[in-house]
Amino acid sequence: MYILQSLAVFFLAGICEIGGGYLIWLSLKCDKPWWFAVLGGLILAFYGIVATWQTANFGRVYATYGGIFVVMSILWAMLFDKFVPDKYDIIGALIVLLGVCVIYYAPRH
Repeated sequence: MYILQSLAVFFLAGICEIGGGYLIWLSLKCDKPWWFAVLGGLILAFYGIVATWQTANFGRVYATYGGIFVVMSILWAMLFDKFVPDKYDIIGALIVLLGVCVIYYAPRH
């Protein structure tokens, strides 16, 4: 159950971090309204709160977020920007995902 809960928090945080950043990106680079950036900033602030819902220490949590966000960013770009990852994107994402699973979920004494 612990793993499922932590993955749900990682996923929610990823949606907040990537979604908030994407709204700011759209506002500043794609001529979307200014309130996209404001909303994106608020969502990014909420991401900072969501991150505290994890039970591990700061360094381990943020290292794991980084790897999960790599994978989620590729998926986000595929969904919203019609990005097509190549084999190196996929291989790199799998390597990163394996690494963060070791960092966060390896049994410790």
